[in-house]
Amino acid sequence: MIHLENIEKLYRTDTIETIALDKINLTIEKGEFLSVMGPSGCGKSTLLNIMGLLDAPSKGEIKIDGQTLTHLSDKQLARFRNKKIGFIFQSFHLINDLNVLDNVELPLLYRDTTARERRRLASEALEKVGLSNRMKHFPTQLSGGQKQRVAIARAIVGQPEIILADEPTGNLDSVMGAEIMNILLQLNNSERSTIVMVTHDELMAKKTHRLVRLFDGSQVQ
Repeated sequence: MIHLENIEKLYRTDTIETIALDKINLTIEKGEFLSVMGPSGCGKSTLLNIMGLLDAPSKGEIKIDGQTLTHLSDKQLARFRNKKIGFIFQSFHLINDLNVLDNVELPLLYRDTTARERRRLASEALEKVGLSNRMKHFPTQLSGGQKQRVAIARAIVGQPEIILADEPTGNLDSVMGAEIMNILLQLNNSERSTIVMVTHDELMAKKTHRLVRLFDGSQVQ
């Protein structure tokens, strides 16, 4: 589903060059649940952003579902990303002025979808994460675990084949973290979603199919 070949990412200023990723070669199969671990600053989030087409590599080739994406325009990448990939972030990124249902509908606004269809899909996504009774609530009225479940519903509302999760349990206590992890495992098992999760939690990582470790921008495992 995701194939990275000789991916490099360099950040340059007038005085210094920083290597964020160095010759990453990685293939993630359809339906696989992969964890990415490593110390802070090792390139984990950069790798996830490149997989999610939010950032472009300095060198190398990206293929998703067999399609080479390195040379697509920004508009083409945005359209592909909206259809194929769902994102879950550590800090939720919900809009406080919108209720839960409206937050979940957001990715569908960029598609040719009727208001009725958006409502149906958003309601179904919230049901999958156990928040059907919170549709009219606002983010400020929710706990951290509930906010992350809303974020997961938003990530899956467009029925993407790939879910990219950047520290999805990082801001939660152990009980809420386990709850969120169980939802991700269920999505992987029932929906056959391909999931890549950046985490610092060894216990969470051990529940996934495979673990990749990064150190100083290089893949060491």
